[in-house]
Order: sequence, then C-alpha cells, then structure tokens
Amino acid sequence: MLFVGSAFMSVDRGAEKAKKTIKLFNGKNLNGWKIHGTEKWYVENGLLVCESGPDKQYGYLKTEKTFKDFDLSVDFLQEANGNSGIFFRSSVEGTKVSGWQVEVAPPNHDSGGVYESYGRGWLVQIDEAEEGHLKMGEWNTMRIKVVGDHVQTWLNGHAMVDFHDEKIGAADGSIALQIHDGGGIRVKWKNILIKQL
Repeated sequence: MLFVGSAFMSVDRGAEKAKKTIKLFNGKNLNGWKIHGTEKWYVENGLLVCESGPDKQYGYLKTEKTFKDFDLSVDFLQEANGNSGIFFRSSVEGTKVSGWQVEVAPPNHDSGGVYESYGRGWLVQIDEAEEGHLKMGEWNTMRIKVVGDHVQTWLNGHAMVDFHDEKIGAADGSIALQIHDGGGIRVKWKNILIKQL
C-alpha cells in the first residue's frame, strides 16, 4: 500500500513540475527574446521598456521559444498615448507579424480585445461597459489563457474576451510584444510569467 501511494505522489509531483510558472523576462537583459525592427527595446531598473525610435515603425520583441497552450500574465505601464499589444502563437518576418494580438491601447480602444494581423482584423472587441478597467499611467495586469481553440483574456482581474476560433486552434508560435507605428509610444513591462498547459 505504501509503495502504491509513493508511486502516485511521484506522478503528481511530475505533473506539477510540468506546469511550473516560467519567467519570460529575467529583469536583467533580453535573453530568450529577439528584436524585430528598429524600434527600441531595453532594460531599465529591472523593467523592460519599449519605445518608438526615429523610424516610427512597427517593432516586435519575440520569444525564441514557441508556446501552444498556456496561461500568461503580463504587467504593463503605458507612459504615452500609443498603441501596443501582446501577440500569441505568432511568427515575425522582418516587421510583418502573423498571429493574434491582445490589444494594449489607450482608454476606450479595446485593451484586452483580440485582433488578427494581416488577416481578419478584429475577432473580438471590448464591450463599452468593460472599457473602464484600464488604468492609464498606472500598472495594469493582462492575463491571456489559450488552450486549443479557446481564448480568454482578463484585464486587472476583469474578464474581457472568451471565445473559440478554429484558425487559432490550428496555430502554434511565439509570444511577442509590439510597438505600433506612428511614433510617440513608450510602455514599461514586468512580471512576464507563463505557465504551459
């Protein structure tokens, strides 16, 4: 009996280890990430900072690893009134991204909604009643959970979208942070934590 119990315990511990939360950003450098484009990505006081460069074009910081099913949490602070985002199951060639973006934008611009770049455009925008959850100029937490074809997002603990999509279900790829074109964007990021499911 004791032997059987020990065997079960070891299986449970193995399952727990497989679902361990991983820090995607180490607070020191950009190890594990790749920059796409000429916009600025750097570490300052333990925070990841992105800001528009002189070209004022799109820029991406993409994980070297790919993530299929996951639960991701990211803290962000917008210091300028520009558009950014968090891509999932994405690939980047130059500054052209294929994949899906969870919007990180100024107030009343669908933060937490999901957009398909170079494809169908908006898949789910935010209900007007949910727009007040973003705290401009303060730290916010975006949580993104993707399992198979099921996508859910939360902004500061409030459910924003919950939907199924066949095309997303068939895809795989990296996590990527975005700088939108147009210039004037500056966003700080921290606590980029992912649990593979």
